[in-house]
Amino acid sequence: MKILQIINNLQTGGAEKLLLESIPLFNKDENITMDLAVLNNNDAPFLEQLKKKNPTKIFILSKKSPYSPSNILKIIPLLKKYDVVHVHLFPSLYWVALAKLISFSRTKLIYTEHNTSNRRRDKLLFKIIDKLIYSQYSKIITISDDVDKELKKHLKFKDSKFELIQNGVNLNTIKKESGYLKSELAKGINDNHKILVQVSSFTAQKDQKTLIKSLDYLDKNVIAVLVGDGPLRSECEELANKLNLTDRVFFLGIRMDVPKILKTADIVVLSSHYEGLSLASIEGLASGKPFIASDVPGLKDIVNGAGLLFPDSDYITLAQQVSSVFKDNFLYSELVNNCLAKSQMYDIKNTVHKQINLYKWIT
Repeated sequence: MKILQIINNLQTGGAEKLLLESIPLFNKDENITMDLAVLNNNDAPFLEQLKKKNPTKIFILSKKSPYSPSNILKIIPLLKKYDVVHVHLFPSLYWVALAKLISFSRTKLIYTEHNTSNRRRDKLLFKIIDKLIYSQYSKIITISDDVDKELKKHLKFKDSKFELIQNGVNLNTIKKESGYLKSELAKGINDNHKILVQVSSFTAQKDQKTLIKSLDYLDKNVIAVLVGDGPLRSECEELANKLNLTDRVFFLGIRMDVPKILKTADIVVLSSHYEGLSLASIEGLASGKPFIASDVPGLKDIVNGAGLLFPDSDYITLAQQVSSVFKDNFLYSELVNNCLAKSQMYDIKNTVHKQINLYKWIT
């Protein structure tokens, strides 16, 4: 069976990380040949990693914006070569569906919905267009209960159109990794610091600002290490400067050694306004450190009963929780054990197995 995955690019992100980790596992199945198409290269770090670890074919459709409709014409020839095309993220969602419509292709399409919300769902015109676009897909994978509920409410399709398959991470990679010396993370960090690590893009969906603000209510030896990049990074840097926290907030940018950084943390945090099923949160659970996250869709179900949850944007409660964890060794150990146990539910091998069964079923 020949499968093609299509995504905007392989910049760092949850959907992108899923493909980086899962494509090599799919290709270990003797009945599967899986290739990848990206709408643009964009010097994507995950793309370079995938090239090194897997002999899969990679099609780079353009050096232009993924939002260019010209991508439709470049997708059409690819549809003829595969039994199933599995699509991720907007605008790939639209371009593949339109390529199928224009070409009258019989190739089966699958789309994975990675988020509980997006700006299109608030606009009447896009609600109508979305129904046409999503109808071109044989199956729509939803990655969590929240994503499933919200998308069904938006599209009003029959339940049989949807398949809930949770995303996962490579737990073995995280388990085998060891941490850095704290002083190796960045200039200005020493072994006396208590390190809070957040791994996420700097976008409106995420909320690094709440973590930064919480430092004002914590001992001065508590610092925040922020991994990732994005359009709102400069705003976070300005906030740290405004609060006189530049010596306590460290911006590491995009890193390929995230498991090693998580192992160096004292507490892993994910402050966000909403998620689909956050792979960063699963990595946080699996890190062997206490995990604290926002009580928002896409996080609360994962973290509840394992780590700690704080109200969206509530930096004072976040600071109180961090203080409690540092002061109570029993609580610290209990959170670690509970988080590790919960992470076992999200092994990427389970995700791959369920998706292979779905490919077989629709063909």
